[in-house]
Amino acid sequence: MLQTPRGGAGTGTAAADRRLMSIGTVLNTLRDEFPEVTISKIRFLEAEGLIEPQRTPSGYRKFSPEDVERLAHVLRMQRDHYLPLKVIREHLEALERGERAPLPSPGRQRDGGGPRGQDEAEGPTAARVGRDELLAVAEIDEGQLAEWETFGLVTRLPDGGYDAEAVTVASLVVELGRFGIEPRHLRAMKAAADREAGLVDQVVAPLRRHRNPQTRAHAEARTKELAGLTGKLHSALVQTALGVRLP
Repeated sequence: MLQTPRGGAGTGTAAADRRLMSIGTVLNTLRDEFPEVTISKIRFLEAEGLIEPQRTPSGYRKFSPEDVERLAHVLRMQRDHYLPLKVIREHLEALERGERAPLPSPGRQRDGGGPRGQDEAEGPTAARVGRDELLAVAEIDEGQLAEWETFGLVTRLPDGGYDAEAVTVASLVVELGRFGIEPRHLRAMKAAADREAGLVDQVVAPLRRHRNPQTRAHAEARTKELAGLTGKLHSALVQTALGVRLP
């Protein structure tokens, strides 16, 4: 059974101190498995009590290997099982008590029952979720989701479901809401993202129209690469404008 200690306080030794990692190091460690993870996400999970890193006298976070293992476990439960934070917290608390705690499915959480041992394949896949699953993951109600759709922040697929990006957007909108930033405030960001996407599309469009199948396939890889670069540039420009630098 995976044990997920909280880490945290304690005197420790010099050797133990050398094992501690900054939040930036943790981010780089996790990104191979979780490309979408951000420092904001890690801070949010800390604020929700799911991880408890140590703090230096100057206030910097320091994570033990056990903290990182626990954090990765939380991220897997969100990514692979689409569980709300309340359910994840209860699962971790059960593990800490030494109880056997199989992961529940989102469906059983809403329905309050259902056969145990149900094949996980019946639940939502990592690539697509239904409306109910999205509501459960973001821990929002129908009215909030409808508002987000009105502003174009979240878009429903033709079959009525939502892709993985919609789940990421929903989680970030919730996080920003904790700071008083409402969905209507994010319309400018959506417009900027659309313009950036248009620029990327303009660059890769000739590749998509090429007669060579390999060249057309290369267009997808080039799109991802450009999307990553524009995202980093956007983040850097925002930090420059604010005069701050993330640790």
